[in-house]
Amino acid sequence: MYRIVRKEALAPTLSLFEIEAPLVARKARAGQFVILRINEEGERIPLTIADFDRARETITCVFQEVGKTTKELGTLCEGDYLQDFAGPLGLPSHIENFGRVVCVGGGLGVAPVFPIARALKEAGNEVIGIMGARTKELLFWEEKMYSACSELWVTTDDGSYSRKGFVTDLLREVIEKKKDVGLCVAIGPLPMMRAVCGLTREYGLKTVVSLNSIMVDGTGMCGCCRVTVGGKTKFACVDGPEFDGHLVDFEEMARRAVIYKPQEQLAVSRYVKNSAHNCSCGCGGGR
Repeated sequence: MYRIVRKEALAPTLSLFEIEAPLVARKARAGQFVILRINEEGERIPLTIADFDRARETITCVFQEVGKTTKELGTLCEGDYLQDFAGPLGLPSHIENFGRVVCVGGGLGVAPVFPIARALKEAGNEVIGIMGARTKELLFWEEKMYSACSELWVTTDDGSYSRKGFVTDLLREVIEKKKDVGLCVAIGPLPMMRAVCGLTREYGLKTVVSLNSIMVDGTGMCGCCRVTVGGKTKFACVDGPEFDGHLVDFEEMARRAVIYKPQEQLAVSRYVKNSAHNCSCGCGGGR
């Protein structure tokens, strides 16, 4: 059993768990993920590692309550336990000194991009961070991202905070201003990653994306995260989750991302109907 030592509500339907998992924390690296299960009857779901603390022996995960299991996960409180917490899984991010890099986090993607930005900075890179969200209330970890970057640019779609626009607007400005960017890492909603790759392709800027959002089983056995990369079939969970964004077939990935929508919606509606799913710890989550 794995104890939740801290819970924090970051934004509406967006929660952070810091989980006691000594063996996972000992081996965790940027870019990897875990598979967790709430209880013996629970669904196994993958969550990207947003942070790790080897001294505290903890792993931090950030999740959005969109499906049945993440909604149920949101009802747990500090002191509660998870049945299973397996990891670290997936290939870690490739970290070296590229010189100057841009790390782009859109929405929930800020969480997994943070440890990558931190590792790149520790490797001697000049890290320029770009983070964006639809509105101000959905932005989180600005100070945390700033600590991992040499400079940080922030935007909101509606202009409710900082610059108005999309992360691609800022990315083009950074590329034009800085010129000698060696790598771009982009994590966020599929349309955002696709747009970033379309932009960086114009400049011949190598771009790495994370396809963690389509993973299910996490071990390569279910086949749900098959994606074509450079004309070859890859599995996001065991071959990734990070890939060269210029080689990813985003059209195929978009089709695969919605293939189980009807079943997911049915599961959520049944859960909402049958459960009083509010947490009781006063954190504001689970609603």
